[in-house]
Amino acid sequence: MTEQIWVLGGTGRSGRTIAAQLAHLGRTAVLVGRDANRLRAAAQQTGSEMLQAPSLAAAAAEIRQRRPAVVINTVGPFTTTAPGIVDACRDVGSHYIDLANDVAALSAAYEMHDAAVQAGHTVVTGAGFGVTATESVVVKLCEGRPAPLRVRVDMVPSIAMEEGTAGEALIGTLLGSLHGRRITDGHLAPARIFGDAERLTLPDGSQVTTASMPSGELLAAHRASGARHVLSATSEAPSSPLLRAMMPALSTLMRAERLRSFTTRRLARVRVKAKERPRDHSWGHAVVTWADGETREGWLRLGDAQEFTGAVSAEIARRLLAGEGRPGAYTPAALFGPTLAESCGAAYLLPRPGRR
Repeated sequence: MTEQIWVLGGTGRSGRTIAAQLAHLGRTAVLVGRDANRLRAAAQQTGSEMLQAPSLAAAAAEIRQRRPAVVINTVGPFTTTAPGIVDACRDVGSHYIDLANDVAALSAAYEMHDAAVQAGHTVVTGAGFGVTATESVVVKLCEGRPAPLRVRVDMVPSIAMEEGTAGEALIGTLLGSLHGRRITDGHLAPARIFGDAERLTLPDGSQVTTASMPSGELLAAHRASGARHVLSATSEAPSSPLLRAMMPALSTLMRAERLRSFTTRRLARVRVKAKERPRDHSWGHAVVTWADGETREGWLRLGDAQEFTGAVSAEIARRLLAGEGRPGAYTPAALFGPTLAESCGAAYLLPRPGRR
């Protein structure tokens, strides 16, 4: 086993951000990708090493041969890419981290828990802004308390956009979230997509509207709290009433595998323009309610959501290298607690609890 940290998809923005954060922690990443020229440019930009692999299957073969200590997977959709890479990591005892943020991918990762325990390696899924920011607030609010009755989490990202294409990982996650879901009586249940709209006043006084979207935060918040009823929401939900009305029909169409794959490929190639962050801070938010009526609300304040994602993945890798993890499959705060987010530059704001 080597002390190397590999970043799959190392030429993309997520990979480059993680590599830069690892450099900040005194660690040199090994960027893994298909295009030698792009790899070379990304390695020079981030002070990293590089390894060319023409496919994920080739990357898995390299993992089995070279036995890196930690593999960070930034290549989506993770329901497709994770299994083969996790299998390779399990075979040689490498720890695995990914940035998944959809219900299907997190569900699949949780199912790997027993195999990971038996192999003695750690699988961390959801090591990005959405899951980590909201789950961390839930863990913080529930410390020392019995399982609550209800939890609502809201993610409010602020990201500076680079010019370029959206990529299949992001589009696949968004399309995979078009099937409305919530936790009802402890189980996944259908729900209206982009429903339960709520106008939030952020701690800095600005306001945003969030609406339900069943991303990975839903399962992470449920696991972290044990609540019987959980709703996940985002400020990225469409605000137009017409678009919201169209979502049920669109989600039905996206159940067709061939149509979803075609749409993902087409939208992934659409170029987006560079733009500044829409606000100074990104926010994770949670409201937790117990059966006796007690309610606790909390916020996690951080900067650019993309930079936070890089910091989270890098910090998890550092801790796993230091032997601070444990075998099994986890989300970030479930494994390392609420201090992980603080180690990555975030801060909690916890108003006084009350009753509703």
